[in-house]
Amino acid sequence: MMIDNYYIMQEIVTTELREHLKGERLKIALEVNTLIRRKMSDILVKHGFLEIPPVIFSSVTDPLNHPVYDPTFEYEGSRYSLTKSMIFHKQMIVQEIPKIYTFSPNVRLETADKAKSGRHLLEFTQLDLEMLNASREDAMKLGEELIKGAIEEVVKKLPDKLAILNRKLRVPETPFKTYRYTEAKEKYGDDFEQKLSELEVDPFWIIDIPLKEREFYDREKDDEKGILRDMDLMYPEGFNEAISGGEREYEIERIKERVLAKGQTFEQFKWFLDYAEEGLQLSSGFGIGIERLVRYICGFKRIEDVHPFPKTPGKFSI
Repeated sequence: MMIDNYYIMQEIVTTELREHLKGERLKIALEVNTLIRRKMSDILVKHGFLEIPPVIFSSVTDPLNHPVYDPTFEYEGSRYSLTKSMIFHKQMIVQEIPKIYTFSPNVRLETADKAKSGRHLLEFTQLDLEMLNASREDAMKLGEELIKGAIEEVVKKLPDKLAILNRKLRVPETPFKTYRYTEAKEKYGDDFEQKLSELEVDPFWIIDIPLKEREFYDREKDDEKGILRDMDLMYPEGFNEAISGGEREYEIERIKERVLAKGQTFEQFKWFLDYAEEGLQLSSGFGIGIERLVRYICGFKRIEDVHPFPKTPGKFSI
């Protein structure tokens, strides 16, 4: 019976996929995808960035700050995980090449309840970048240029496609509005990010995020204990998170202190800590979810509509 149900489910998904691949909405989303990748690459190259290849799997990857299933496998006696983000690899290579970026495929096996958001995929692509000796504010300025540039490019070159989608896309003005995390939460409640996203008409930043809300590798403020020099960019119209990033801890004792404070062990991150023992300089960076940006530009309710082979949390996928 279980085998029969599997094949029935596979047949249903295959039928749905065939219709999805034929759809005009997907073709437009892929045109947007192609255009914004090229535009953002052009911006980064203009600023002196070098593109590096992505890391698909590693012996250590982003621990994240929320529960996910961990996709691991063994090869030749060693244990590896599929990449959740390239945070450690970025922080290492930027010590030698001061401006880097990559289009990184990430796998995050989210719990089934994340399907309700309309913005989570189990596999997705990040434009992931890092800059040496750069502040959070430097990263924010670059993030604004990338997001505004991508939107402008679509409005300029694909107006007919936006018209087919009945999408009236606003080109935002910079600099974007900024909210402090704790102040926004006090004013709007626990669901402040979504509420602000529904209220605003342009992308906006949330900064100064509490340590307990983030992973060990982001830098704590010198003048405000327990608060990080982090930032999230949020899309308006209820589309929610666009960018996540900040400055990185680079002093080895502070890194170790943070690992322990998060209830983790040095052994989990041994090769990164060994590398950091030799000395790191300050860096900052962020990741932009490509599928989320395409979804926002197209105005789609569900992120699955932008990907030809979407993997939805809790759902059988091909």
